Amino acid sequence: MIYDLSPIKKKLPEIEEWLRKELSLLRTGRASPALLDNINIDYYGAKQPLKYVGAISSEDARTLRVRPWDTSLIPQIDQAIRNAGMGLQAIAEKDSVRIIFPELTEERRKVLIKSVSEKLEQARISIRKIRDEYWRDIQDKEREGKISEDDKYRLKDDLQEMIDKVMENLEQMAEAKEKEIGEK
Repeated sequence: MIYDLSPIKKKLPEIEEWLRKELSLLRTGRASPALLDNINIDYYGAKQPLKYVGAISSEDARTLRVRPWDTSLIPQIDQAIRNAGMGLQAIAEKDSVRIIFPELTEERRKVLIKSVSEKLEQARISIRKIRDEYWRDIQDKEREGKISEDDKYRLKDDLQEMIDKVMENLEQMAEAKEKEIGEK
């Protein structure tokens, strides 16, 4: 019996994608519509993501504009943005809401860099858990006689090679985000 490592090949990219998404939500000085992904609006009694109730566009590096399809939602959008705890300034206009992102201070940059490190560590922990789970399973299979000792060590090397590659990708993503945050 040959041990199947294909399930881990599916799990590792999921962790990479999670980190990529988490890092994209960290504001670095450029206004991006993705920064508003976690803001929900009460729309006819149900919570809806902001991107589902209107068009979000970028006006310049520090300004976004939300044009709701139903203009009666403007006060709710304005309030949701103010209550999001992101330090954004919302300005309700006739047919849209303008969102102004403040300049990044040095203190805020340090907090963001720390947040990048925390998210990277969460991803590393998830990967180590997956690696340990598969390594235990490989060892169990060897003890049961389903795979040989040589296969066990070959699988361990293959597993570690996959883990190292993903870890390197995660490090590169975090370094790029830290560099982006550090730019003034």
